[in-house]
Formats: sequence, C-alpha cells, structure tokens
Amino acid sequence: MKKEVLVSIRGLQFVDNEVGQSATDEDLDQIETICPGEYYYRNDAHYIRYEEILDDFPESIRNMIKLKGKEFSLWKKGPINVQLVFSEGKKTMTDYVTPFGNIIVAMDTQEVNVTESDDCLQIHIAYGLEANYQFIADCNITIEIKEL
Repeated sequence: MKKEVLVSIRGLQFVDNEVGQSATDEDLDQIETICPGEYYYRNDAHYIRYEEILDDFPESIRNMIKLKGKEFSLWKKGPINVQLVFSEGKKTMTDYVTPFGNIIVAMDTQEVNVTESDDCLQIHIAYGLEANYQFIADCNITIEIKEL
C-alpha cells in the first residue's frame, strides 16, 4: 500500500445519554469520519497517522493507529488524549481525557477481523463498552484504509 491513504471510520456515537446509563438503540447514532492519512508497515505491524478536525475544538486531534495481528491500538493526542487497545478476547481499560473531564473506559473485545489487499485494509471490531465501570452498549466499529 502507498504512503498516502484515506481513512474511513464508521461506528457509534452516543446521543442525549449520560455516561453511566445503559444505551438504547435510540441513544446510538451511526457516524462516519473520513480523513486523509499516512500509512507505514514496520516490524510486522500496520501504522496509520491522521488528524481529525472537530467543530467543538479549536485544535485538531492527532491520531495514530497500530494494527498487529488481532490487536488494534488507537492513540489520540490534542484536546482529547487516550490510548484505546482492542485485543481479541481481552478486556482493556484506559483513562479517556477530555476538556470536560476524565472518563474511565473499558473495551471488552470479542472480535478483531482484518481483511487485507494490495491497496486496502479493512478492520472490523466488535466490543462491549463500559464507562466509569458501567456497561454502556455492545458496539461495532469498521475502519477502512485505502490508497489515494
């Protein structure tokens, strides 16, 4: 795959629901983020860097994805700081730091499925999400990295 890529992330966003309450289908909204990025392959791992620009924040959020085997990691730096690790068959926890306060999140990852071709990388992750030790929802996220 070439260095310049397009990163597409489709997943769920919580709508009008306080953290700590279980989400219903009405509380979840499908969203998609599409950003240009840079792709690297080193030491048997895929790396993708990209920046997100969000309306609510004056500065962008720098993101780094690492995919190695059945483990997917995402680092966010800027107004939001977090390292999320999705490792198939494992539950991981982290501190999600936002300008509005910190949230302890846990991801109980059931599946990390990767489909790879010469010009595309598709990743599907199924996981249970907890916030501040309360179950929120069963979630799915799909990431697609394509050559530009």
